[in-house]
Amino acid sequence: MHGFLQLPWWGYIVATLILTQITILSVTIYLHRCMAHRALDLHPIASHFFRFWLWMTTGMLTKHWTSIHRKHHAKVETGDDPHSPQVKGLLTVLLQGAELYRKEKLNPETLERYGEGTPDDWIERHVYSAHSTWGVYAMLVIDFILFGSIGLTIWAIQMAWIPFFAAGIINGIGHYLGYRNFECLDASMNILPLALFIGGEELHNNHHTYGTSAKFSVKWWEFDLGWAVIRMLQCLGLAKPKRIPPKIQLAPDKTSMDVETVKAILTNRFQVLARYSRDVISPIFREERRRAAGAGRLVSQRIKTLLVREPSLVDVRGQQQLADVLEQCNSLSLVYQFRVKLQNLWSKSAASQTELLEALQEWCRQAEATGIYVLREFVKHLKAYVPYPQKR
Repeated sequence: MHGFLQLPWWGYIVATLILTQITILSVTIYLHRCMAHRALDLHPIASHFFRFWLWMTTGMLTKHWTSIHRKHHAKVETGDDPHSPQVKGLLTVLLQGAELYRKEKLNPETLERYGEGTPDDWIERHVYSAHSTWGVYAMLVIDFILFGSIGLTIWAIQMAWIPFFAAGIINGIGHYLGYRNFECLDASMNILPLALFIGGEELHNNHHTYGTSAKFSVKWWEFDLGWAVIRMLQCLGLAKPKRIPPKIQLAPDKTSMDVETVKAILTNRFQVLARYSRDVISPIFREERRRAAGAGRLVSQRIKTLLVREPSLVDVRGQQQLADVLEQCNSLSLVYQFRVKLQNLWSKSAASQTELLEALQEWCRQAEATGIYVLREFVKHLKAYVPYPQKR
């Protein structure tokens, strides 16, 4: 049976992709970045469109999704995390992600504690919440009228899109496989650098590092589709980003640390650790691996991962492997210890800026005293940090 729109076979594929992309963009821009993290403000026209579209294509309520996601960040990789593959297993999250969501939305404590600030207007109470399935059925009728019999297949794909890609792939693969730009305190991964298919959510490690940022891409070679759409909405006066990842500002002629240096380092601490891994640990690792090969010892590539990984994420077996290698490789052990000391400095939340400055100055003196060239060069770079100028 034909519908109102008669398309070639590839036209139905394009139509399906467009419809599902609108859905994923509604999730990432409205539910995720705007409501859950308050990273941007949306004009009522944009926010109401996204709410309406999600009602039509998912039946999800803003309060439910927002509460569950906020709890995920607050309890990440623990037994209270609603969907951690590190705790529940990758296959469980991949195949039963939607069920985990449905189970958690029935927890009144989650909704009460994490659902603050979500819509509670007339249309939310009397339409979206009171009749959450009506929109889904309306979408079925619309797809059938527009596309005919093939519209039933299009509708089925629309209904499966968020449960599979968001509840399964992002919550599962996004905490299990991929690459990490930053060593934040959880197992989040960037699945792909070109985040085109799932609205930018593929850049999951970047998001967990800078949770309140409206922009998920950080490296120049990464692309965030969701951010591109936000920028277009901004040009139309429909969106206003509030925060993006911090930028590094250097003063090349600066050779000493002050309180402003401390502020800049704290703001960019994840970039600082990433640079330390790249400019200090990696060259020392390569040199030690070359020496170990000559001496008939084994320093595997896995050790490099363990050297730069957030220590709390390294299991007992990994800790033992790392300890065995560090015991044999003095320079590698030394730069690893300096990395841990540097990270511990800004973990002291009770320390004043003056105390942090003194601790950083002492760390720099000790690092320079090692005589290790890459470590001394890193200290020069660290001293050049200055706060990025704020826009007025």
